[in-house]
Amino acid sequence: MKLGKLKKIDLREYWKHEALDFTRWLAEPENLDDLGDEIGLDIELIQTEAGVGRFSADILAQEETTGRKIVIENQLETTDHSHLGQILTYAAGIEAEYIVWIVKDVRDEHKQAVDWLNEHTDEKLNFFLVRIELWQIGSSDPAPKFVIISRPNDWTKSVRGSVHDQSELSDTKLLQLEFWQQLRDFAAASKPPLKLRTPRAQHWYDVAIGRSDCHVTLTTLTAENQVGCEIYIPNSKELFKAFYSNKEAIEKALEIDDLSWQELPDKKASRIRAFHEFDFASQQREEAFTWLVQTSNKFKSVFSKPWPLQSQS
Repeated sequence: MKLGKLKKIDLREYWKHEALDFTRWLAEPENLDDLGDEIGLDIELIQTEAGVGRFSADILAQEETTGRKIVIENQLETTDHSHLGQILTYAAGIEAEYIVWIVKDVRDEHKQAVDWLNEHTDEKLNFFLVRIELWQIGSSDPAPKFVIISRPNDWTKSVRGSVHDQSELSDTKLLQLEFWQQLRDFAAASKPPLKLRTPRAQHWYDVAIGRSDCHVTLTTLTAENQVGCEIYIPNSKELFKAFYSNKEAIEKALEIDDLSWQELPDKKASRIRAFHEFDFASQQREEAFTWLVQTSNKFKSVFSKPWPLQSQS
């Protein structure tokens, strides 16, 4: 069997102009998905060249399941102080929670600066330093590769930000994080695979379904020895009513007849939940993981499509 040789391509051979070529390429949904796969975020484009004072952020996006702002700054050159200052300006001006700096090459002092920012900010500020590369085999089309140089310490930040008394709750948080990490590995090998982002030490795990007004949330209910899968609707009673007016058809499609329909009239959010018994003292988690993956895929398939509000007469 003959093997080809990898050849690294100069970025400027393919992207002549940073804004007109690279930013436009990156803003395409499939390329933001590839970047999201590497850094662990569901990235949804808001706009390119977003104004911040007299500067413009290359890409303004949001995390699909939470609406948290993401700023992406592109630099098809070696990192410099000017761009480091710009990403801090964008973080403040847009109140972004995720800042992604994509570059050709990285100077040691700038990696140290990004690492320092990740170590000394809370969970509401997360910095990623990413190198973009182009590779070719023989005469094939160039293939892009995102290489993470610096990223947030997710475990440290999630625990530090969500646990007031770490000595009291750290064991619970560790159990939750371990459970989600194992689920993520299991889901990646499932058929079809369920794409899960970087887990955190908390009792819920959000999963995008391709729409911004609702998403799947997986939950661990340790006191009740249950795991849950739900559609979480953060701010639309109308959407909940549209789903509920199709209750019979939805439950038939999901093959679940004991869904918990919770409009929560005193709150902005609503949810539609399913539960599965699981003993958290057990280390045999495959059956729970199988249920979570299969139910998530069903929820995604059923709730990602529009359900019109039906007459209740």
